[in-house]
Amino acid sequence: MTTSADSMAVPPSPRPSGTASGLAFGVGAYTLWGLFPIFWPLLGPAGSVEILAHRIAWTMVFLLGGLLLFGRWAQLRGLSARSWWLVSAAAVLIAINWGTYIYGVTSGQVTETALGYFINPLVSVVLGVAVLNERLRPAQWTAVVVAAVAVVVLTMKSASVPVIALVLATSFGVYGLIKKTVPMDSATSLTAESVVLGPIAAGYLIWLGVAGTGTFGQHGFWHAVLLISAGPVTIVPLLMFGASAQRLRLVTLGALQYLAPILQFAWGLFVLHEPMPPERWLGFGLVWAALALFTVDGALAAHRSRRRIARYESTVVPEAVVIEVPEETAQTK
Repeated sequence: MTTSADSMAVPPSPRPSGTASGLAFGVGAYTLWGLFPIFWPLLGPAGSVEILAHRIAWTMVFLLGGLLLFGRWAQLRGLSARSWWLVSAAAVLIAINWGTYIYGVTSGQVTETALGYFINPLVSVVLGVAVLNERLRPAQWTAVVVAAVAVVVLTMKSASVPVIALVLATSFGVYGLIKKTVPMDSATSLTAESVVLGPIAAGYLIWLGVAGTGTFGQHGFWHAVLLISAGPVTIVPLLMFGASAQRLRLVTLGALQYLAPILQFAWGLFVLHEPMPPERWLGFGLVWAALALFTVDGALAAHRSRRRIARYESTVVPEAVVIEVPEETAQTK
């Protein structure tokens, strides 16, 4: 996520109370996302595709219920045909992202999923240049090049491309690009996406049940509850993120986004004891160096932008000038 230093509209500084609550919501959202590697394996023996189908179907059920409960159904009915096409494209991309992530964490590749979300901001920047013709500062270009070198190092040393990481970063980057063109809040947008995919997911789950290969209801009450909870588990951090985005500066929110992959990486390394040979450490180290450069440059650019706008406002908004009108003149008018 990048902001233009020449932006003409800068939101006012958040109030201290709003900043504190925004920080709490943001930390909560990214912490929950960071703990996803703990949750999805609990849904076994369901396979990754079945878990994905349950996630989509139950997300649709709970979000549609929320829209009906709060009377926001008109937001979906008012979408144009173009918006529905964009929503459909976004739905396919988020399904790819979710499915890849679930497969990664249920197959013992948690550190690679973390790598995907570490490099996602840099992939988003490259997409902004390629699609939106955005201009990068030298430090941003340097960060992108360092990240590309990191991917090459990881590929050469392991003799295989980090497919999971690249699919996660690219699918979510393009997903975010499409979301910029859809004028909806995140909850309504996700509801529309789940409406596109939900019937397909539900049909697949029904087919599994008829064929006798589905796991829903076959492994006890609590396993069924866990499968159903895939919906709320998806929705809650999203709502917390939305509340955080309304209260925090983009720079702060951008820094918080690394909390999730840090937690995922720590889980894979210290709990699951996934292998981390020296060359893999080198690749991750290059990615972290690129992110540090990218984040510091963004913070400095935002600071310069605020100072420039403050100076501009102080020069173009003159102090009020009081013109005294002689009493006798005023009486004649």
